[in-house]
Amino acid sequence: MLELVIFDADGVLFESGDSNTAYYNAIFKALGEPQLSPDEERLAVFLSARQVFEHRAAGDRERMRRMQEVGAQLDFTPFFHLLAPPFELRPFLLGLKTRHKIGLATNRSVTVPRLLEHLNLQGVFDAIACAQDNVRPKPAPDIVKLCIERAAVGRDAAVYVGDSEIDYIAAQAAGVKFIGLGDRVKSPIVIERLHDLPAALERITRE
Repeated sequence: MLELVIFDADGVLFESGDSNTAYYNAIFKALGEPQLSPDEERLAVFLSARQVFEHRAAGDRERMRRMQEVGAQLDFTPFFHLLAPPFELRPFLLGLKTRHKIGLATNRSVTVPRLLEHLNLQGVFDAIACAQDNVRPKPAPDIVKLCIERAAVGRDAAVYVGDSEIDYIAAQAAGVKFIGLGDRVKSPIVIERLHDLPAALERITRE
């Protein structure tokens, strides 16, 4: 029986490329750093902030420290208007909650509470785990495992919905089923749009 549907945030519940790019470029501008390269823009969609900074710092601890310091002081809220959900999320997720518990497992950290408020998703998720919980970010399985633990279900009864290879790796390592969304991830089950998720969940339940 499928009891828990866990969602990644960026790239699944909304497209965040423009928002994340603007946020990191604001940090790097304050430090006199170059703007994100096209490859870094791609990584910024699904990596945690610490991972983005580590990639840019390339082992330079002082450079890493300055990025984290500026990032901690920069308010992400002004960048929320650049997020692009595919449709109104609250009724969609509440519809799923009539059959399953709903979880959120994301590499985001301090922005999660304000993000949920911005998207009108307060009180929707039965369990939330993120990089702020002092666990390893994806592709490590820690965030997914913590979400399952907080939802109080078995891993065999959970499925993770993600849009990237690191989501798939994290799900496999956590021992849960996985549904890929879009063309950025290859997995046995892939849906084209978030709107297609209920039908995919029905198939998994039947199987």
